[in-house]
Amino acid sequence: MTNTYENPLITRYTSPQMASVFSSDEKFRLWRTLWIALAESEKELGLNITDEQIDEMKKYRDDINYDVARKKEKEVRHDVMAHVHAFGEQCPKAKPIIHLGATSAFVGDNTDIIVMKKALIIVRKKLVNLLYQLSIFAEKYKSVPTLGFTHFQPAQLTTVGKRATLWMMDFLLDLNDIEDLIDSLMLRGVKGTTGTQASFLNLFSGDHEKVKQLDKLVVEKLGFEKSIPVSGQTYTRKIDYKILSVLSGIAQSVHKMTNDIRLLQHLKEIEEPFEKNQIGSSAMAYKRNPMRSERAAALSRYIISSTMNTAMTTATQWFERTLDDSANRRIVIPECFMAADAVLDICINISNGLVVHEKVIRQHIMNELPFMATENNIMESVKKGGDRQELHEKIRQHSMESAKRVKDEGLDNDLLKRIASDDAFNLTEEDIDNLMAPELYIGRSVEQVDDFNSEYIQPILDKYKDEIGVEVELKV
Repeated sequence: MTNTYENPLITRYTSPQMASVFSSDEKFRLWRTLWIALAESEKELGLNITDEQIDEMKKYRDDINYDVARKKEKEVRHDVMAHVHAFGEQCPKAKPIIHLGATSAFVGDNTDIIVMKKALIIVRKKLVNLLYQLSIFAEKYKSVPTLGFTHFQPAQLTTVGKRATLWMMDFLLDLNDIEDLIDSLMLRGVKGTTGTQASFLNLFSGDHEKVKQLDKLVVEKLGFEKSIPVSGQTYTRKIDYKILSVLSGIAQSVHKMTNDIRLLQHLKEIEEPFEKNQIGSSAMAYKRNPMRSERAAALSRYIISSTMNTAMTTATQWFERTLDDSANRRIVIPECFMAADAVLDICINISNGLVVHEKVIRQHIMNELPFMATENNIMESVKKGGDRQELHEKIRQHSMESAKRVKDEGLDNDLLKRIASDDAFNLTEEDIDNLMAPELYIGRSVEQVDDFNSEYIQPILDKYKDEIGVEVELKV
């Protein structure tokens, strides 16, 4: 234990992989990688930079002298210049050309984009694995009828598997957004102090073409195809908002899915995994609380609310830049990614162990099915010569009486017996029993699951087949 605050996103929720992406080591290694790429590109375009200087920088890329950087930052109150100094102390030959022509945003903004792209790739992988687990669940239970709910009131039947495809559809849209974002993400590139590239134009003695080539070379060395065509000192903060909006979309999908599971667990129809020694309540030993789903919903709300933060940052940037974004972004961007990583891990864990209580589901169906089967009863009666309008009114009257019996007196639903005993319907109890199979009321649920899995999900699983198989271990 420690006597200082520890971020629970790291200690309790996010994966080591995601925490590592936003680590100081990753950040400062990327700063040095960017300085090396800049020096290499400047050399290739004719500046007086030697291979010896570049080799010296490469030698110390991963050997970061944090003690020197920390000491220098206390003195100069500037993190980038502190690390320029620390790198230069290790690389005396390269010291004169480190950060040549650049401003702080060269390393800061480009690193942020690179880190967020790496984080998005982790999120994409976990989305694929969640879709994989849910596709297995949907296939397994595609034929199991269950009550549909509108307004959380019993409605036409669906199936357990078909309902899972509703969750999958949301996550599919999220995956499409993630893919588009990863494919379209651009680096800030080499833009200079206010985005005009004036310092680089001076370095290359007014050669505009070389400045354009410098921007292109650095971006390619970092594994990107394009840089942002224009910027101020920083890239537009709308990019941060756009990225966090996609994370918010995932959080919305997670919240909807886990809310459904919480409601279904209340009905005792479906339960999330519950381990042998798990405690549901410190006071009520019998309880089996949906704690994983509740945790996912809680973290999802945090992500959803944070998009307003990035929207406000975008809106309040002054001219070519203002520094009121920096401290904010250091917190909100890593935390939203770590929370998104956590909720996807939780959902993968839940989906891999959902318990379906088919007998309870069947009981709930049979309590409500007499009401839902009335239209079919009318149709059968009409086939035998009945009047549809008269029968509809009789059904309405019988339904009201039966509902009163269930709600006010706590007795069983006797609607079908009432219909069978009413000569106007001309139906026997056998006729009515034949209309009481729940499978008659699930529409195309089974076929929809098959079509959705084969036409939309399987192509994704084929595309990312090498990424399927994430091992999720929840810390709590």
